[in-house]
Parts: sequence; C-alpha cells; structure tokens
Amino acid sequence: MSEDKNKNPEEVAAEILKGMNVENENENSLNDDFEENDENLQLDPIAALNAENQNLNSEIDGLKDRLLRSIAEMENLRKRTEREVNEARNFAIANFARDMLGATDNLSRALLVVPDEERKNGTATLKSLIDGIEMTEREMQRLLQKNGIKPILALGEKFDPHIHQAMFEVPNTGKPDGIIVEEVQKGFAIGSRILRPAMVGVAKNVGKPAFMEDNEHIDKEA
Repeated sequence: MSEDKNKNPEEVAAEILKGMNVENENENSLNDDFEENDENLQLDPIAALNAENQNLNSEIDGLKDRLLRSIAEMENLRKRTEREVNEARNFAIANFARDMLGATDNLSRALLVVPDEERKNGTATLKSLIDGIEMTEREMQRLLQKNGIKPILALGEKFDPHIHQAMFEVPNTGKPDGIIVEEVQKGFAIGSRILRPAMVGVAKNVGKPAFMEDNEHIDKEA
C-alpha cells in the first residue's frame, strides 16, 4: 500500500491501461478459440454425412450385386426345371408310345397282306374292312404326331447309326455307299429321344463301306 501511495498518478494510469490490454488479449484469445470450435462443429457434420453417404453407396452396390445374382440363379433354375419337366414328360409316355407303335405296325402289316386285286375286286364287306383299317392307322399316326412322336427319315438319307439300324446291305444299287435304299420298319423319335431306330437296307458297291465297321447297330443275321 505504501508503494502505491508513492506512485504518481501517471504510473498508476499506465498500470491500469496495461491490465486492461492484458484482459483484452485474453478475451480475443478466447474469442478465437470459440470461432475455431464453431468452424470445427460446422465441418464435422459434413464429414459425417459424406462418410454415411459412402457407406450407403457401398450397401446399395452390394444389394444390386446380390439382386443380379439372384435373378441369374432364378433364370437358370427356371430353364433347368423346364428342361427336366419336358424330359420327364417324354420319358413318361415313351413306353406307352412304343406300345402304340407296335399296334400301328400291326395295322400296316394287315393292309400289306391284302393283294391289290382283292382290293379292287373284293366284296363290299372286304372293302369296308380295308377302309376301316386304313382310317384307324391314319388316326393313330395323327395322334402320335400330336404328342410329339415323329417318324425318322430313312429312304435316300445317309446312314446314321444313332437313328438307323442297318439290317442288310444292298449291292450294286447305283447309289453311293452308305445311302439307305430300303426301309424294313419305320423308326420314331419323341423330341431328342429315339423310341426305336429305323430298320433299313444300305447301299454297298465295292468293298465294305467304312460306316459298316464297328457298327453295333448292324444285324446281318436278320
């Protein structure tokens, strides 16, 4: 207190001003800190939103990939199921179709044994019987084709061991080797399944044709 009393008014005023400057500097420093904190508070939400946006985009990309994979798997499943259903359907009627083919063959054989002369000069009863057999055969052929059972082409075709069964060779026909020149029994297929191969005679000119070698479908004893 004695020191303050010894100071002149100018020194006291200078000390008061110095104290006020220090307080102003501290206040400015605090204001700067507050402003910096405010900027940080403003930047943090933007950074957070950007990070969240990136996460959402990643999740969307993942979901899109899973969706495309699921669609592809469902399409493959649909095609496989459709194929299996068709194969099951064809297999289910294959045995019945073979039995129907046997009945159709019997009708054809019955017509072949009737001489042409009897057809022309026979009684009305015989002609009606023949007409009835022919109509029945045509109807059975129509029903077979309606259910996807189709005849295998043979006459004039190149021998194919997958769909033809060579029963004998026909020499010196004037046809190239391996061409089918006679058909003993028609072959039939349902879709890609062979119900029975066509039994055929194959042209042979000089020597043994290459297709006859190692052909398990040939039955030379028939």
